[in-house]
Amino acid sequence: MAIDLHNKMTVSGLESLLRNILESLWSGKAAPDKLPPLMVWGAPGLGKSTIIREMAKQYGVNFIDVRLAQREPVDIRGLPVPTEKGVEWRVSAEWPRDKKSKGIILFDELTAADRSLQVAAYEFILDRRLGDLYKVPDGWYICAAGNRTGDRAVASTMSSALANRFLHVELDSNADNWLSWAAAHEIHPSVTGFIRFRPGMLFNQENENLERGWPTPRSWERVSTMMKVLFDDEALIRHTVYGLVGTASGVEFMAFHKTAQNLMVKEMMLDPSIEVKIPQKADLRYALCAGAAYYLWHGQDEAESKALLDGFYRISLALSSDFAALLMTDAIKGGESCGGAAKLYAHPQFKKWTEKHGKTFSKAVA
Repeated sequence: MAIDLHNKMTVSGLESLLRNILESLWSGKAAPDKLPPLMVWGAPGLGKSTIIREMAKQYGVNFIDVRLAQREPVDIRGLPVPTEKGVEWRVSAEWPRDKKSKGIILFDELTAADRSLQVAAYEFILDRRLGDLYKVPDGWYICAAGNRTGDRAVASTMSSALANRFLHVELDSNADNWLSWAAAHEIHPSVTGFIRFRPGMLFNQENENLERGWPTPRSWERVSTMMKVLFDDEALIRHTVYGLVGTASGVEFMAFHKTAQNLMVKEMMLDPSIEVKIPQKADLRYALCAGAAYYLWHGQDEAESKALLDGFYRISLALSSDFAALLMTDAIKGGESCGGAAKLYAHPQFKKWTEKHGKTFSKAVA
């Protein structure tokens, strides 16, 4: 399947579309059989299924992940069971039965399934039922996700009959959008700083061994996780990074990570006696901002939290307005769960910060 340049959608765009569909379904504004099921296309590692799963979590509804390629047609249609009266069809207990329940059914890796399985899913996806045996409760929405045949992943061409059932969107690997998500999910500052500096590395298949690790949003998230697990064991971190994003990208990232460590950002924030020095090189400024936004909300007690907030403003006031606006945006996003915006706005230095950087910040968030 060719990439649809006209229907590319960012993560936030996909979330907005899905949110509108779900709220229309649950409010009764749209009948379940009138809303088209959603098919999300995109390369491996973009987080297609994760976005849909997290949407269900946000709304507190059920979620069923169906890996069609790992099933048999009887798993979808039901199993014929001989009885004294003839043959009865038994539908899988996996499908929701409660008429008042709400949730999302995701047919993940749909394009990895062969035609017989795609055919088995036709009726379920189109009519929300399996003959007279089963009907999907009205509060459930049906989605699917899959790779394109040009992605060098396991994928087969979707039949036109099945394709015509869906509303199709193409997920884009947008660095700004992913970084906004990363700020709210405590992604390691070396990772966010590196992607800020090298946005093209968020998703990259060029000059990479696709039979091993290579850069995707999913693999960078795992780099962040493993860096926290391994802490300061540089040798293990290096091998882990290479194994997740490949050697070419890994070498570049590890060089960035080493320079970021030398900045001692947290120490600078906690100790007012340490002079704030803003690096001249862009990569180091990205690393500085990523570290300040990350450490800001990781105080161990009230006193340390106050010191980090004071240090945040010392650094931010020393930055140029473009980097200061970037830092403030990430700090607000990262502090959503702890009322961070209110704490930032209530700080005595906020007025001075606004006088210096306010215009640039307003344009950045507009």
